[in-house]
Amino acid sequence: MAIISVATPLFCGRTRLPFRPLRHRFLWRLRAPVGPGEIRRIERWLATARVFLAISFLVAVWMDPGEIRYSPWAYWLLGIYIVHGVVIMLLLRIRHQSTASFRLLVHAADVVWPALISTFTTGQGNPFFLFFVFVLAAAAYRWGLWETVGTAAAAVCLLWGESLIFHTGFLEWADRLLLRRNLPLLQIDVGDFEPKRLFMRSAYLLVMGLLLGYLAEQQKQLRAEKAVIARILGKARVESGLTGTLQEIVGELLTMYGASYALVASQDTSSHHVYVGKVVSQAEASPVLHWLESSPSDHETYLYDCPAETVYVCPAKASSASTVVALDKTGARLRSISPTLLDSLAKQHQFQCVMAVSFIFGREWWGRIFFLDPSLTADLEEELRFLQELVRQVGPAVYNVYLLRRLRLRAGAVERARFARELHDGAVQSLIAVEMRVDVLRRQSVSQSGGVTDELGRIQGLLREEVLKLRELMQQMKSLDVDSRKLLRFLEDTVERFQRETGISARFVSEMIELNMPQPVCREIARIVQEALVNVRKHSGARQVLVRFSSADARWNLVIEDDGRGFPFSGRLSQAELEAMGKGPLVIKERIRLIEGELTIESNPGRGSRLEIRVPHKREAAYG
Repeated sequence: MAIISVATPLFCGRTRLPFRPLRHRFLWRLRAPVGPGEIRRIERWLATARVFLAISFLVAVWMDPGEIRYSPWAYWLLGIYIVHGVVIMLLLRIRHQSTASFRLLVHAADVVWPALISTFTTGQGNPFFLFFVFVLAAAAYRWGLWETVGTAAAAVCLLWGESLIFHTGFLEWADRLLLRRNLPLLQIDVGDFEPKRLFMRSAYLLVMGLLLGYLAEQQKQLRAEKAVIARILGKARVESGLTGTLQEIVGELLTMYGASYALVASQDTSSHHVYVGKVVSQAEASPVLHWLESSPSDHETYLYDCPAETVYVCPAKASSASTVVALDKTGARLRSISPTLLDSLAKQHQFQCVMAVSFIFGREWWGRIFFLDPSLTADLEEELRFLQELVRQVGPAVYNVYLLRRLRLRAGAVERARFARELHDGAVQSLIAVEMRVDVLRRQSVSQSGGVTDELGRIQGLLREEVLKLRELMQQMKSLDVDSRKLLRFLEDTVERFQRETGISARFVSEMIELNMPQPVCREIARIVQEALVNVRKHSGARQVLVRFSSADARWNLVIEDDGRGFPFSGRLSQAELEAMGKGPLVIKERIRLIEGELTIESNPGRGSRLEIRVPHKREAAYG
């Protein structure tokens, strides 16, 4: 599944996008910031290692003094180095944080100490060379490649500086000064600082610095990538739903790669519907996911068949050839990719470069994410492999959000259905039995006092009203499994049941035989009809109700009219006017807003009212 290079004419005449500088690879480290606590632990570990190293070599020198030519100055330097390490350990335990200047000062001292101590050692392979290894390892542990190489270069400069000083007669002057004061001589062998030997030692240091720095850089890059994946995994929340989770995750990737915008194309494997969303980052707000209008060519444009899973394409320009980097599922580079697969995408979206990755959510969903005009490093294959790994690790979390969301909705529906059954088998049946008993008493008391009969009639009316309220409550609590095939029949049954339970003449009229409506819209239409009929029973005092459903001008039209009291205003008001005046049924207005519909109410007090709901024909994903 890939994106392939497009012929140059497809991009002719387009406005050139602003240049985006490529990010250097070492900037990956900046994406995994190290906290003050972790920095302090690192410095304490290095301080402990520093003291241990110095004590170990002090013991080694005591066992074999020949390594330092029995020079007492070497013992003094090692002792001072131990004291230096202990002082740093104490400072780190006393101070609550380790500042950058403090770490830089300690590191500078670590570079100088090996250069001083090494002047008293003998031979090319003396063990004191490990002091240089320690300072290189400390630079790699603290920072990365370039800092470690810089440390090696600084150590080499110190060694060559010492060689220059020793060959200018400094040692003879220092020994004469020590003899006059009856102090031990330095006993430094200038032969160890000959250019040939020093060149080999310098080569060792530079190679060691490059090797340790490279390993540290790769480790920190891996750590940063794990931190990025963990941060993006944190965006997957059940409360946000599938659309909200995709919006957050794709928005994070959009910002990370510096793309102009992203496209999310997915397909439901059961219905084969293709949904396409556009994610655009905003300057001071969260990214927004907009679902686009469906098109018959969406599958050919976004979900074409291709063996590549991740791909980067920069089409040919006047000064350079096209760049195509495609990877299969195993991360291997693919060479032979057809250059015609991107034609449809290029006709609908303007871009200079594009990057895409495929994803799979269980057995229900699969698709691709397109990043238009991303800013990548020169190592395109590594960037694509990281994106591929990121999507593979984040994909199960997003799929879990989808499953948990469905499970939560179904669990809620099951619990509501259970509660409704308990109401029906318990409270409703008891109220009906009481009403029947009151009716019997009322009939028996006709020959008696009229006041008792009237009171029993009022009680019977109250009981009947409570039964109707409980039935309406149970109806609202039940989960609506309504789709386009069941909606018309459901509305007809709802109207018939309303007439049967209330005695109000009600009729349902549909101008359509078959319906192709997204399931979320079907549910809201059904709820709107139920709520409107409840309002008619409670407030209108109507004797007749008409519910009419039709479709025209790319809209579904629902009309509910009655001959009751009407609303407390006269005339015809749109939804905006109703909102401004604070009038109209609140629940119905909220449900209409969910499906992006329009409400118009025509009221004639004393003669009835008319509700008109118009819902545009849109794709199902827009109502997710």
